[in-house]
Amino acid sequence: MNTLLNVLSIKHPILQGGMGNISNSILTAAVSEAGGLGTIGAGTLTPDEVEAIIIDTKKRTSKPFSVNVAINVTPYTKEILRLVVKHEVPVATLSAGNPTPYISKLHEHGVKVVTVVASVKQAKKAEDAGADVIVAEGYEAAGINSNLETTTLTLIPQIVKNVNIPVVAAGGIADGKGLAAMLVLGASGVQMGTRFIATKEAPFHPIYKQKIVQATDHDTVIVGRSVGRIRRVLNTSYSQKLLQLEQEGTTLETFNQLTSEDYHILGAIEGKEDQGFMNSGQISGLIDDIPTINELLTQIMNEAKTEINKVSHLL
Repeated sequence: MNTLLNVLSIKHPILQGGMGNISNSILTAAVSEAGGLGTIGAGTLTPDEVEAIIIDTKKRTSKPFSVNVAINVTPYTKEILRLVVKHEVPVATLSAGNPTPYISKLHEHGVKVVTVVASVKQAKKAEDAGADVIVAEGYEAAGINSNLETTTLTLIPQIVKNVNIPVVAAGGIADGKGLAAMLVLGASGVQMGTRFIATKEAPFHPIYKQKIVQATDHDTVIVGRSVGRIRRVLNTSYSQKLLQLEQEGTTLETFNQLTSEDYHILGAIEGKEDQGFMNSGQISGLIDDIPTINELLTQIMNEAKTEINKVSHLL
């Protein structure tokens, strides 16, 4: 069985999660240059916008990166996948929908396919459809999450037990200890989102970065439960406004409008915490610095090796 590193042609078993409409070439390229797999999140960006980011990313790095297509979110799934093929992007990440219709076509053009799942059932279907790598995401993660609310700790070993392709753990990972833990649970690597926000290269608002650095273990909240659209965000005045609307009986339509990517940009890019939301995983309470991407990946790999060696004598 091919390892994750061989399948994706990367140095470190660390993937960057897609970040919707705040995706950019700077962060994507920096992660890939440091040996991980950078990812452009197409979100609801137009094909022209996605193409511009792909072109700029290729100018910044010659190393592999991915384009994440949220199938049931974007109205441009086929158009964006055509761009992946056109620009010879080596990896496509498919999430939020059924990847089956697209995998074989991407394989025809030599594109590796990563699929994001939240259950054993979804993982087995993805493997049967021909996925090369599975990202299994627990509900500790930032942003839109599965209504199943399964934790990463319980999800990973169950999925690993039921599939034969590399499994990447996502949700609740920000350091080498997290990587070591997931490897012991059977994962082949990890995917991180929140940890990459608080880095020097990430072109997000300083207020957003500082709120993650200053966060405690209970500074994220879940919004959207009442309308079946679970999203984990930082606990800000805007997220409290959303929770209040839910208590008053808001509709799915209103909730979707107030958590659209426009409000994501207001929070994450413009730093207007009272006018827009800031996605953040539970792991934010463990983040206390803003390193470069290269420093971060080097630190994670060294720490993972140290921690595994540290406990080996206990066995």
